[in-house]
Amino acid sequence: MTTGVIAIGLAVVVVLGALGFVALAVLREYERGVVFRMGHVRPLYKPGLVFLIPLVDKMIRVDQRVVTLTIPPQEVITRDNVPARVNAVVMFQVTDPLKAILAVENYAVATSQIAQTTLRSLLGRADLDTLLAHREDLNSDLRTIIEKMTQPWGVEVRVVEIKDVEIPESMQRAMAREAEAERERRAKIINARGELQASEELRQASDTLSKSPASLQLRYLQTLLELGADQNSTVVFPLPVDIITPFLKNAQVLARLADDVAPDANHGR
Repeated sequence: MTTGVIAIGLAVVVVLGALGFVALAVLREYERGVVFRMGHVRPLYKPGLVFLIPLVDKMIRVDQRVVTLTIPPQEVITRDNVPARVNAVVMFQVTDPLKAILAVENYAVATSQIAQTTLRSLLGRADLDTLLAHREDLNSDLRTIIEKMTQPWGVEVRVVEIKDVEIPESMQRAMAREAEAERERRAKIINARGELQASEELRQASDTLSKSPASLQLRYLQTLLELGADQNSTVVFPLPVDIITPFLKNAQVLARLADDVAPDANHGR
């Protein structure tokens, strides 16, 4: 019985629609309908079959999916007077269809304009290093400012991302030279630290060898083996000072004896 009543109702609606008394529309799951009847807004129409009175009702479909809005390149001058071209992407979603239609004429265009002006204003207060190295912070600030202005329209900003930053070629070359100089500075510091550590290790090794003459001799022999392995035509053998020290002392003793003997000989004559 109930099925028959529903079928009859649908048949009546179809007949009335055919006669022009009722207009039919279908709202998709992600759509909402804002209907004006004789200029007055009616309660929000949800997804499904919608009945409208021709010439009396006017329905505006509002898409509640996330909309991707590309911000065209904006000419900005950073706080340190560097010109740059910056573009961004904004993702927003209509959370209140009634406000989106009643509070602003075109919420998509209004959101785009607000995003452009906010982008130029915020990046003009930041320096180039911040623009290049701290995009996450700038994206968060942009999202907060834009959402604060679009919230009364029933529009919620989901994501704001700075895509590309174009700077003049002369500035790029200057930054490349600066980066190269910084790398050279770091390389010199690392090299100096390595030399310092090597000298410290050599000092400790020399202290250890000086305390043990046998170790010094073994090190000397090892050096001779390494020189012999190179198969050079000319080999220079280093002679440790402690080896020739006894000979030097003996030479000094002999020289003193000679000096002592020489006056005695002259006196005898």
